[in-house]
Amino acid sequence: MRFRFELRPLADVRPWGGEKPSLHWFGLTDGWYWIEVGGHQLLRYSDRTLHRWAAKFGAERAFPYADYYVARLWEDVLEMVPTVLEPIPDDLVSFVTRDRDDWPRGDRTPQAETAEQWHAERSIYLGPLRNPPHIRWWRTITEDGDLVTVDWMHRPDAEIEFSCPLMGRVEVPTSVFVDAVTAFDRALLAAMDQRIHALETTGPPAGVTVDLNALRQEQQERALWLGRARAREVVTDADAVRLGVRELLGGGWSGPAG
Repeated sequence: MRFRFELRPLADVRPWGGEKPSLHWFGLTDGWYWIEVGGHQLLRYSDRTLHRWAAKFGAERAFPYADYYVARLWEDVLEMVPTVLEPIPDDLVSFVTRDRDDWPRGDRTPQAETAEQWHAERSIYLGPLRNPPHIRWWRTITEDGDLVTVDWMHRPDAEIEFSCPLMGRVEVPTSVFVDAVTAFDRALLAAMDQRIHALETTGPPAGVTVDLNALRQEQQERALWLGRARAREVVTDADAVRLGVRELLGGGWSGPAG
């Protein structure tokens, strides 16, 4: 399992700001990203989608992956780490593995909203992408091992297609998930350190404002984010979630009675 990325060449990074263009840490992470797990590349576009874009825009894409600021994926992965690392109680596994389309429509009670939110917190935010897959993560500790499950699903009728199967689920040891997050963090920080050093050496592009001192300070601050994420512990009120699950699924849930 790996979180992969490529940064756009520095000369091609698009500044922010209209009449007063500037570059900052987040904007300098402009590039491409994807996730490798179980022999699949999540967030890789299908050949058909790539060919359609080439015909429409007249140019091939540099990489067939999600094209956005890598910091967006990095931030969202780190935000999820404490939640993903909280083991799922055995009786709630059947709920977390279910798709929201299975739930009844209509207004939610506060208890049902609690269960719904608990379920949603294990989905990674991919809002900047068009027609993205729904990717979820959760941890279980059983006699079979300490595992993180990666689950994804694409809309079959979406305008934009991705190359991996429409649905999939892969289990990896929790240590592999943690190692993948750590490697992603180190790789992005190292790439940004090189990028900042290049700007310190050459200066910003003509007409673009870059606060080099602020860049260095933010680089140092962001280097602490993973440690903070690992130190933050999530403790779920499992009984409150169970009450909501009973309302959402009723007899369709195999949890404990009472």
